[in-house]
Amino acid sequence: METKINVISAGEHELEATLTYEEILPEIEQAYKEEGKKIEMPGFRKGKVPLALLKKTYGEAIEYKASEKIANKKFWEIVEEQNLNPISTPKMVDLDFERGSKIMFKIQYEVMPELELKDYTGNEISKIELKVNDEMVDDEITSLRKRNSKDEVTEVVEDKMNVINVNLKKLDESGNITDEKGQDLNIDLSDSRVNKDIVENAIGKKKGETFKFSFKDMHEVDEDGNKKVIEETYNYEATINSINKIVLPEFDDEFVKKISKEKFSNVSDWTENIRKGIQSYYDLQSEDMYINGLLSTIVKNNDFEPPHGYVHKILDNLVAMEQDKAKREGHKHFDAHQVEKQLHSRAEWNAKWQIIVNSLAKKENIAVSEEELKETAEKEAAETGISVEKLLKFYKDSGRKDTLLEQKVIDFLKANNSAKVINPNEQKQTEKE
Repeated sequence: METKINVISAGEHELEATLTYEEILPEIEQAYKEEGKKIEMPGFRKGKVPLALLKKTYGEAIEYKASEKIANKKFWEIVEEQNLNPISTPKMVDLDFERGSKIMFKIQYEVMPELELKDYTGNEISKIELKVNDEMVDDEITSLRKRNSKDEVTEVVEDKMNVINVNLKKLDESGNITDEKGQDLNIDLSDSRVNKDIVENAIGKKKGETFKFSFKDMHEVDEDGNKKVIEETYNYEATINSINKIVLPEFDDEFVKKISKEKFSNVSDWTENIRKGIQSYYDLQSEDMYINGLLSTIVKNNDFEPPHGYVHKILDNLVAMEQDKAKREGHKHFDAHQVEKQLHSRAEWNAKWQIIVNSLAKKENIAVSEEELKETAEKEAAETGISVEKLLKFYKDSGRKDTLLEQKVIDFLKANNSAKVINPNEQKQTEKE
């Protein structure tokens, strides 16, 4: 067997291989076995035609048909032997099969281009510092109390701590009814997402009475091929069918014991636990935003056009994930073409980032050793009870080594770039001044 790698570009190579007929003879014989099962001739039942007669009658057709399959099989064997690492679906560009003599094929495939990276250290990246305040803690406590509240039927909407059931009617500009928009609709007036106009106009109303409200909506319209954003006001009239007052439980030590399942015994400790929980969540959000900003800066500083096949491979995976999500959530209509358009820029960015990870790891000698992989498996085995051998096989099949390498690259970038901490409240105050 003779092989040669032709470099077409930094991101695309071509494998040219020539094998003798003897080297592919096992595959040729297998092709006769497979095709022979399907063929019948006068005097012979299907699958019982003698091999010599099969070769004489159909040999040329069978072998030429098998040649492309053989070329693909040999390609992947060579990929494994020579560690070629194609990053997208290869394509055959040439195939020359001479029966009884040889097979020659050329297959092009994309590879990770090695970039001359620049400006990946010494950058200052903004990091928003999110701090929990008393209002956030109070909101969380109120939410907990609401989840453990009781409903009490009442006749008047005294405040926002009520759930009203209404029938809605859409009104035109003159106040005339144009549509019975929503029937038997529950509105929780204490929900911060509810239109303030609804809350203000509902308070003081009794069962059977009506109130009006409106809201404004910004949306895009197409006028003679030109898209523009317009604001529209929608008016409604609501008739109250029923009113249920939200009766919150007292926020005391007994409530704390119940809600925490005896982990906490008093209001003070539980409140502090809530504060720490919110702060921990905000810290994670802040870190995620910082890392996203850092990676975006590195990609921007080293922008390039990634291999198209690699982008589409990532795009196909993203679309498949969205389709699975839609199926799980019960969405019957999935527009794959529209989703593909929406996700293309994300796939392109991901392709760029993965190629940068590969180049940066090589340049800075960042790697994941087999020993590190085994240590990770041993730690996970102790936590899950799954054997180290099974975990290592799973790591290999799922690309866990690549994930660990990416995290090492991110850790390197975090260590070699700095964060400029920004308090969003102080920033808003500065902007006002």
